[in-house]
Amino acid sequence: MQIPIREDGDFRYVEEGEGEVIVALHGLFGALSNFRDLIMHFKDRYRVAIPMLPLYSLPLNETNLAGYVDYVERFVAHQGYNKVVLLGNSLGGHIGLIYALRNLDKLRGLILTGSSGLFESALGDTFPKKGDYEYIKAKTELTFFDPACATKELVDEVYEIVNDRERALRIIYTAKSAIRNNLSEDIDQITCPSLLIWGKQDTITPPFVAEEFKKRLPDAELVWIDQCGHAPMMERPEQFNEAMDAWLPRLEAAAAKS
Repeated sequence: MQIPIREDGDFRYVEEGEGEVIVALHGLFGALSNFRDLIMHFKDRYRVAIPMLPLYSLPLNETNLAGYVDYVERFVAHQGYNKVVLLGNSLGGHIGLIYALRNLDKLRGLILTGSSGLFESALGDTFPKKGDYEYIKAKTELTFFDPACATKELVDEVYEIVNDRERALRIIYTAKSAIRNNLSEDIDQITCPSLLIWGKQDTITPPFVAEEFKKRLPDAELVWIDQCGHAPMMERPEQFNEAMDAWLPRLEAAAAKS
């Protein structure tokens, strides 16, 4: 099924379903399609919204995590959402953490998978070499436990980005901003229920990162997915959705008590 992309002002996004809202944020080289299986699984019970982050369209002086959080705040307000479950993969998790620190009263819960925010060196050190397709292919494959998940279509997308001077420059700005915004001293302020879904073979944000998030977030559960890398919602969508299915009723029970 082709999921339509909506456009409204400077927002490009997917929104499917009705009910309580799940807002999903993609990573640095991510796209709306990263969450296709999640949309199809949850759209009959939830409203699933995925904004296309403006990684390549903000002014250069706003091409940073603060600029992306501002964008998410404007998107949530524009859509008229009340309290949301915020889900972030990789850079999207980092953006979600900063959003949570600024808008805790607007969150029902937070889901992180392969999130940056505590460990950033890989984000800056693994930037692909311009023009070298095989190098880019190898780096893209490192996102997954199974290299076959790095389809030609996906590798071609990354290759096109890093060979576009303007977009490559914005990727560098974003990566440097992520490195500057380490949240190790702040995330204990995020008191809403949090779910960590982590690939056991994630080499970009390795398992010790998930353990550190579990230790520092006041109300966090950690679910491991075996034979899985940095993007569990793409590589192991059934297990990813099962973990969410088991956790989301907890939020509903907590809301009923309040």
